[in-house]
Amino acid sequence: MATFATDTDLLEYVPDIKKYGIQEFLTEHEKTYDDIIRLLNIKWFPTTGFSRYDISVIGGGTKLSPSKLNPSQFTRAAVYHVLAFYIFSKMSTFEPDGDAFREQMSFYKSKFEEEFDLILRDGVHYDIDSSGDFTDSEKQSFYHGRLIR
Repeated sequence: MATFATDTDLLEYVPDIKKYGIQEFLTEHEKTYDDIIRLLNIKWFPTTGFSRYDISVIGGGTKLSPSKLNPSQFTRAAVYHVLAFYIFSKMSTFEPDGDAFREQMSFYKSKFEEEFDLILRDGVHYDIDSSGDFTDSEKQSFYHGRLIR
């Protein structure tokens, strides 16, 4: 299954993550991949237009094709997401007074939301013509500075 990040990427952000007893996070990375694709289908894809046609007409469907995305663009967001929603949530005791893992969940959740917003504003790299190159016209941002109806 596809992923945007690996355990190696994860270790760059939290070098001691494996000291808690879990040695591999492949399943969590796969879930994060699915979650990010779902978010793109909800937040970015329906509002994006390439040239004068809607992307859903050009792409041949109403959902984006994950194989046309630039996976390296989502690596940092995927690391933040997997930490916030899957790894630290497994480790937290959810005590009413809080614990260190719940604090880290909150921190990485806000970092994910910030990073995902930056990706949308900068422009999602989507290879609409499957050429392998991401031209300027294939880097559409979510924020256009105008009303979208």
